[in-house]
Amino acid sequence: MLEHTNTEVITEEQDDVLVAEDEQFPYNLIVWNDDVNTFDWVITSLMEVCGHTHEQAEQCALIIHFNGKYAVKQGEYKKLRPMYEALLERGLSVTIEEAVNQ
Repeated sequence: MLEHTNTEVITEEQDDVLVAEDEQFPYNLIVWNDDVNTFDWVITSLMEVCGHTHEQAEQCALIIHFNGKYAVKQGEYKKLRPMYEALLERGLSVTIEEAVNQ
C-alpha cells in the first residue's frame, strides 16, 4: 500500500526594493578651488578624466571657483578612485567624500 503524504510548498514573496538616490551614488568626487590651476586646465582635466562635455566641465569650473568646491562626479568608490588619482596626478585638489543624506 502506498502512503501519500502532503508536501507543503513554501514560497517566499520577494519585495521590490527601491534604492534611495543617495544609496545609488554613495560617494562624491570633489574638486577644490586653488590658486594654481587655470580654468582651461580644470576644464580639460574634467573632460578627459571624468568624461564631461565642454559645457559641463566649464560649469563645474565656475562653481568650483565661486563656491570653493564642487562634486564633479557621483558614484561608487571603486569607480571614482581612478578618476581621483588621475586628477591628483594633474595637480588638482581633489577628495572623495561620502555623500551626505539631505
